[in-house]
Amino acid sequence: MAKAAYPDDVPLFRYDYTALSLDQVAAALRAPALGGPGGAAELEQLTREELAFVATDGTRLTWNFGPDRQVTLQGEQPGRYGALTVDHITLIAHLVPGTTRGYAIAWDRHDNRATVFELWFGGGPAPTNREVNRAVWHGHIEGGARPEGELHMPTGRVQGRAIMWAEDTGNRTVDYYPSSAFSHWVELDRIAEGRGYSGPSDYIKLTEDLYLYTRTEAEFSGLWQMYVMDANRLQSVGLRLGFDGLDNLEYYMFRGTGEWLGQIANFMAFEDVSGDPLAMPDGPKGARRVYRPLETMDKMTPAEVSAAVAAETHVFARASAMAGHGLPPSRALSGRNFAVRYDGGPQVEYRFTGHDELQWREGGAGGWTTARYNAWETMPGVFIFGHLLAGKPNHDGHVVVADFDNGKATCFRGYLNTPYFANEAGAETWFGKLVGEGIPDPGTARHERTNDLLGSCLTWSYSPGLTSMHLYSSPNTVSWIIFTPSGHGGAQWSGSGDFVKIRDQLYFVRWQEEACNGTLGTILINLRTMHDSGIGYHCGENGLSMSPVGAYARLAGRFDVEKYLGNKRGGYAV
Repeated sequence: MAKAAYPDDVPLFRYDYTALSLDQVAAALRAPALGGPGGAAELEQLTREELAFVATDGTRLTWNFGPDRQVTLQGEQPGRYGALTVDHITLIAHLVPGTTRGYAIAWDRHDNRATVFELWFGGGPAPTNREVNRAVWHGHIEGGARPEGELHMPTGRVQGRAIMWAEDTGNRTVDYYPSSAFSHWVELDRIAEGRGYSGPSDYIKLTEDLYLYTRTEAEFSGLWQMYVMDANRLQSVGLRLGFDGLDNLEYYMFRGTGEWLGQIANFMAFEDVSGDPLAMPDGPKGARRVYRPLETMDKMTPAEVSAAVAAETHVFARASAMAGHGLPPSRALSGRNFAVRYDGGPQVEYRFTGHDELQWREGGAGGWTTARYNAWETMPGVFIFGHLLAGKPNHDGHVVVADFDNGKATCFRGYLNTPYFANEAGAETWFGKLVGEGIPDPGTARHERTNDLLGSCLTWSYSPGLTSMHLYSSPNTVSWIIFTPSGHGGAQWSGSGDFVKIRDQLYFVRWQEEACNGTLGTILINLRTMHDSGIGYHCGENGLSMSPVGAYARLAGRFDVEKYLGNKRGGYAV
C-alpha cells in the first residue's frame, strides 16, 4: 500500500500506522518543545510573568513566562509556548523539553477561571505510543480575585450542533457534535475522499458564549485537536498535536472562522445540560470512554469463515432485539415468480414457493436453489426481501428492494472474504429492473443514489431500551450514536454507507460496520410512516446470519451541508 500522510484511497481505519517507540516520539518532540508550536497565526507574547493554577482537586501547577515566548513549568527545562486569544479566553500551549508531555491552558482573563489539559504520549491509558492521552483539570489562576460561581465544567450545551470551520492553515472541516462524549468530522481539504470519522471528545463550557472542544483520533493516527470557540461570533483558536500517516509531527496553533450548519434535537430532559455522561472518574489518570471496536471483533481467515458458515448458518431463524419494533414479515410474495436483471451484473430468477421459502437461480439456466427469506412491504407495492446464496464462494447475501409498481429493483449485495478480515462484510450496490408477468418495464429508468438524506439525523427505537441515532454525515458515510440512559448522545462510530431513493420519502440505506464488528446493515426507510424494515448480514465465530431489523423513527433534524459535501460521493471497494 502506498504511503501518504493523508491518503485519498485508504480510510483512516485501514491505514498502516507505524508503531512508534517512545524514543521515536521523544526525538520528534525535542526541537518543537524548544521552539514552540508553529502555525500561520501570529502567536502572542504574554505580559504576565507567572500563572499559578489551582485545580478543584488541589493539583497546583505554576508556569513562568519570559521574553521571546519562553516558558518554564515548575523548574523544568525551559521551552517556548504559543498563545492565541479569542474574546477574553487565552489558549496557551507548550511541550516540556526532555519529556513526552505538554500542556494546554484555557485561561479566562476576565475572572481567572481556567481549564488545564495535560497531554502525553506513552504510558497509557492509550494503547499505543502515538495516541495522545489527556487529563483535564478545572480550577482558577491565583493572583487576583478568586472567581465566584461555577468554574468551567463539562457540558451538554454544544450537543446537536454542526459547524464548518476554516482554519488559517487552509484546512476546512465539517464538525458534527451529536454526542456529549464523541464527535464526528469530515475533512474537506486535508482528506479529499469525503468520508466522515468519529472519535472521543470533550465539551467544556467556559462562558455562555465560549466553549472548549477536543477530539482524539483514537483507533486512527492518535492525533489530538482542540479549540476554544465563540458560539456567537463563530471564531476559534486551537491546537493540533500528533503524528500524521508519515509520522511527521503536527504541532501548531491556528485561528478558525466558522459557518453555522444547524442544530438538531436533543433527547435528554429539558433541564439536563450536564456533560461527559460517559466519564470514568475512578479510572487511571486520563481514563475516558473510547470506542475501540477492533479489540472485541472476531478476526477470521477465509478458511475459518468457511468452517463457521458450514457449522452454523441462521437465516431469519430467531428473534432479534434489533427488530422488536419491526413490521411483521409479509406473505404477499408467496406464489409470485419474477426475475431481477441487474445492469452490468447477473440476472437472478425467483420462485416464491411460500411465505418464507423461495427458489433462485442465476442466468436463466441450471437447477434451482432453495433458500429461506423474509420480506416486508414497507410502502404499498414496494418490498424489501433478503436471502443467502448457498454455494457462492464469498457466502453472498442479497438484500433486494423490489418496486412492483414501477418495475425497478436495487440490491445491496453483501459478501465475505474481504481483504482485511474475512468475516467482515463487504458490499456492492446493484441497480436493475424487474421482469415478470404484470410488471411494467421501466426501460432505462432506475432507482438512483440520492443526497436527500445528507446531513439528516434519524433516531431509532428497535426494542424497549435499545435505541440509537443515525447521522448521514456525507454521501458515503453513516455514523451511529448510542444513547445513554439519560438520553444524551454517547458512544459513536461510523462506516461506509450508500443511499438510494426508491420513491418520494422512501430510501434504501446501507452501512458497513468496518473495523468494528463486520456487520452489513440495510434498511428501507419510510419517512411517511417513520418506520423502517431491514436486514443485518453478519459473520463471526458463531457462524453466518441474516436477521431482521426494524424500528420506529424520529427525525432529530438536518444539517445544511449540501454545498460542502454534496459532491463528495465516493468510497472504497473492500
